[in-house]
Amino acid sequence: MRLHRLTVTAFGPFGATQHVDFDELSAAGLFLLHGPTGAGKTSVLDAVCYGLYGQVPGARQGSGLSLRSDHADPLTPTEVVLELTVGERRLEITRRPEQPRPKKRGTGVTKEKAQSLLRVYDSDSRTWKALSRSHQEIGAEIEQLLGMSRDQFCQVVLLPQGDFARFLRADEPARAKLLGKLFDTSRFAAVEERLAELRRAAEKRVIGGDERLLALAHRMAQAAGRSAELDAHPLPEAAAGEPGLADGVLEWAALARAGARERRDIAASALRGAEAVHEAARRAADAESERAALQRRHAEARRRADDLELRRAERDRLHTLLDRARSADAVAPALDLRTTVAHAHTGRHRERTARTHLTTDPTLEAWPTSRLRAGPPTRSARRRVRCRPHAAPGRWPRPGPSGWRRRSGGCGGSWGRWRRLGGARTGPGPC
Repeated sequence: MRLHRLTVTAFGPFGATQHVDFDELSAAGLFLLHGPTGAGKTSVLDAVCYGLYGQVPGARQGSGLSLRSDHADPLTPTEVVLELTVGERRLEITRRPEQPRPKKRGTGVTKEKAQSLLRVYDSDSRTWKALSRSHQEIGAEIEQLLGMSRDQFCQVVLLPQGDFARFLRADEPARAKLLGKLFDTSRFAAVEERLAELRRAAEKRVIGGDERLLALAHRMAQAAGRSAELDAHPLPEAAAGEPGLADGVLEWAALARAGARERRDIAASALRGAEAVHEAARRAADAESERAALQRRHAEARRRADDLELRRAERDRLHTLLDRARSADAVAPALDLRTTVAHAHTGRHRERTARTHLTTDPTLEAWPTSRLRAGPPTRSARRRVRCRPHAAPGRWPRPGPSGWRRRSGGCGGSWGRWRRLGGARTGPGPC
């Protein structure tokens, strides 16, 4: 940023309009702003800050009434015009604070609202072009172009009057406090506090890690037991958090590990020897077990042989019966055939006897030849053709194809013989 011209009217101690040409002042590269107290040196810086941000720095910040000069004519408005170059743009900022002015009609005063105007210089047409009249838009544009807020600009660019002299005469603590106030070193204090917190947290983690390391070392010592190496190199006596504790514990752990490995190798060698002896004993035990099993089987076989010898006579008797049964089984079909033939012969004999009886009985008429061939009715057939004791004459059922028919009801009487002679019933009564 580079300032070109500043015009103030009725601002601060300046009752009239004052012009400051910064281009002419900075021609030599450096200029000094000096004068007696109350001459308006600080007011020039206030006017620059007010032109840029619409506010004055520090404790002098207030309303527009405090910025207006008490020596100004009532009809002269308070105004600050600042021309500057930011980057490659030449800007002109005009600001008027809220201020009283006489009424145009009648008596009394009225308040005039604050006004702002931002213009940019057009090098092609060599004229000024208005950009904005909004306080917020102008403030955001200036803050974006400068990259600093009003507070940052006042702390970095403008050193308030009186604070710098007090800084030169102050001792170290007061100077640090004053520098913190001038340059807002709170962020550095916050960084320092953050680093201190990180240091304390890291210290707590280190102490916690050392405590866990010592606990593991004590557990290792209990597991390792007593040995010449560990007695010669005991655990370090340093407390948790002290430097060198981890290295001492690691050294002791390396010695304990070496001793444990040596004892492990010795134990592994002893284990291999014991396993060999155990394997030999196992093979001998297996051989003895197999021999005992064979002896038990031999004894069982001898006992079974003795039992079979005692049951030899019974076995021979049963064998003889089996041979006889097999011999009998060979002639069983012939015996069955003989029985069948005998039954047939007996049946024929009975048939001939029945025929002879039928032909010699005078009370029975001759049966038809077909009936004689068929033979007398069987017991089951006779049951189906019972006589009815009180049946009326002429009501007897007619014989069927077999010559006999069942009657409903019965009296347990004897059987009668039927003969069909023109539909008339002949022969004895039903009972």
